Amino acid sequence: MSVLAIIPAAGSGLRMGGATPKQFLSLEGVPIFVHTLRKFAASDAIDEIFLGVRPEDMDRAAKEITTEHFSKQVRLVAGGTSRQETVVRCLNEAPPGTEIVAVHDAVRPFVELALIRQVVDAARQDGAAILAIPSVDTVKKVERQIISGTIPRERIVLAQTPQAFRYTILRQAFDRALAEGFYGTDESSLVEHEGHEVRVLMGSDKNIKITKPSDLPLARLYIAQERDHMREGV
Repeated sequence: MSVLAIIPAAGSGLRMGGATPKQFLSLEGVPIFVHTLRKFAASDAIDEIFLGVRPEDMDRAAKEITTEHFSKQVRLVAGGTSRQETVVRCLNEAPPGTEIVAVHDAVRPFVELALIRQVVDAARQDGAAILAIPSVDTVKKVERQIISGTIPRERIVLAQTPQAFRYTILRQAFDRALAEGFYGTDESSLVEHEGHEVRVLMGSDKNIKITKPSDLPLARLYIAQERDHMREGV
């Protein structure tokens, strides 16, 4: 029984403010999504990787993947107009015998291998699991620019990826969402909508999602730190 990683990378990345989708932006000379793929290719918890990209980006993504010579197969899948559509297109191509599906943001390149293993193992045991970190800020409910309530921080976590699920659970969640016209902001919201419990594991402050220009300096710092750790380990 295999574990499939789905990396949706079909967004336009408009918050970066440029013409290049954020997943294709260069980080130390390599597109961000390639840094992410390196982590999943190096993980012994993952058997196969699907990268969902816009049809117009298939050729450029294929060139980057060919250059890397990944130890695991990375299959390109034409993505849709939304994250949900991109993931379901990848899910539709899942090979027979897929037991666990782990979905990860293409622009979270600093996920630790240990966390990938932990969330996959938790999904195998409990059916559904995500990474998350506690909120350190006070969270307010706002309506028309007026505070309508304060949510206790101990009840709030900030969801990260990867989010991992048994294939059958995720398949059922997507099927129900399609039938009901339900759209979620992440895969766990679809599984929650289906009525299945989702286990929460402690994520990492370094597991950032690169979405705006101000994230790039921190990303470069983390790249430098990873390079230093690799040197120390040699």
